[in-house]
Amino acid sequence: MNTDRLTEGLRRLPQGDKRLLQVFVGMALLSLALGLFFGAMTAFVRAGFFELDSLTGYRMLTLHGVTIFFYWLYFFQAALILVLAAVYTEGAGRIAWRRAAWVGLGLMAAGFVASELTPLLGTPLLYNAPPSLIEGDPASSGFFYLGYTLLGVGLFLVAASAIATAVKPRFEGKIDTWSSISFAAVAWAGLLIVSALASINAFVPPMLWSFGLIDDVSSYTMSWNILFHNVHYLPLMATVVMWYVLVEAVAGVKSIFGQRFSKYVFATYLIFVPPTSIYHMFLEPNLAPGVRVMGSMLSLFISVPTVLVFLILVASLEAHARARGARGLFGWIRMLPWKNPAMSAMGMAVVNLAIGGVFAFVLIQEKLAPLLSDTFFVPGYFHFLTLGTVTLTFIAALLYVIPGITGHALWRPAVMAKLPYVTTFGLLIFGGAGIAAGYSGVPRRVLDVAYQGDAPGSWAVLMAFVGIGAVVMAAALAVYVYGLFRTLLWPVRETSIETAGLAATSWGGVIVGRSSAWVGPLAVLVLVLAMYVFTSIAFEVMSGLSVETSGGHL
Repeated sequence: MNTDRLTEGLRRLPQGDKRLLQVFVGMALLSLALGLFFGAMTAFVRAGFFELDSLTGYRMLTLHGVTIFFYWLYFFQAALILVLAAVYTEGAGRIAWRRAAWVGLGLMAAGFVASELTPLLGTPLLYNAPPSLIEGDPASSGFFYLGYTLLGVGLFLVAASAIATAVKPRFEGKIDTWSSISFAAVAWAGLLIVSALASINAFVPPMLWSFGLIDDVSSYTMSWNILFHNVHYLPLMATVVMWYVLVEAVAGVKSIFGQRFSKYVFATYLIFVPPTSIYHMFLEPNLAPGVRVMGSMLSLFISVPTVLVFLILVASLEAHARARGARGLFGWIRMLPWKNPAMSAMGMAVVNLAIGGVFAFVLIQEKLAPLLSDTFFVPGYFHFLTLGTVTLTFIAALLYVIPGITGHALWRPAVMAKLPYVTTFGLLIFGGAGIAAGYSGVPRRVLDVAYQGDAPGSWAVLMAFVGIGAVVMAAALAVYVYGLFRTLLWPVRETSIETAGLAATSWGGVIVGRSSAWVGPLAVLVLVLAMYVFTSIAFEVMSGLSVETSGGHL
């Protein structure tokens, strides 16, 4: 059986690099496990399955957002950029500036401890930590901002190490150009550095204020919005880069459009991501009308890079499958290696991205943002992206990274191949009920939505379905976490990665064309129509709510 470049490159890394990556992966999985627990607790309380006092409930809510959004997603992104730079840069073969990467890891781990302990022992500030929520002694809250600051500095050092890994062979004259994946890793690391600097800019002033070192904090909201735009979009960039890598690892298929075109596409992230942050400011009362219009127009471009990568990969897979005899509109899809757990995870990630992307476009419109942003619509649609798309893709990458850096075979690949479908089933219940709850005005940061019996009866029913969906999602993710930890820490009976079901399926050796690959463009057309339909529904439903309910405040 064929061995893919990702697996082979990971095997050849020096032991020191593997140890560094193992610790990064371990911290990422720990963050995922804790974030899963906090999120399940929050969902069960929201659904009325059991009760918690309000302070404990908000601690769970805060810790879920902090642990998943900042630490799970960024511990693993840090590992991935090091992997891609070292494995896909010709002449590299190892991580440059490894000591800097270790220091970065240490700072990120210290930030993790501070960010976890502060909400448990002090005021739960929610994941965006507005200084206005601080009551009493602000000094304890300063450690929360310190945690975020350490995370930012650590990410800066790790990203610098990844860039040095890719740049070093060029300075040494070993290569003249980067592969498309090396180029993407450098662009990704560059945006991580920008995000790290933005986090320092956002969190150092309130940290100093909390410790009594400066008198006040100004412009926090603006600094947070700029930071949030980068940190919530970077995982999506990481996702599509990993699709590009994993399609080759799983099916042996590269882009039929060539590496140069892929570099142009990855470069569009640098063009489209930074200026589209305006839509995060739609709730600011003093935002000029002209800026609002500009924000709505720019928001339409935010998905351009992701859609382009989707079209490249779908066209490449379809063209190779048709060259091997696939017939019918969707016959080629059946030929994909669905028994490979990474393939099933990517497949469901694409489905969830389509659903989440449709409703994301509903939310980022200037007229609808004030009506929906404070409702449960936000966690309803956002979990399709953070869990259903990004987390499933990162797990698909872990299915290759962990065996590659440990030499252990994957734990029960047949079970792992079924988990994406179970996760997505639960997500459809959770997200569907959550979006419907948002349309009906259910607030997103109120744990008890009964309002002493004054709330509409449908609210409790919808939140019960949210809880049911959370049970299914949590169960599937718990099995994932166990299986990944099991693979990381203990060898299983099989010793070869190929017998774990992860060997590449080679579709090479045939001449392919592009004219027959048209499922991708049809899928984009369907998405555009769905965006129009659900936007119209949102306007109709939200306009029928009372003024008190439409903003999420009964």
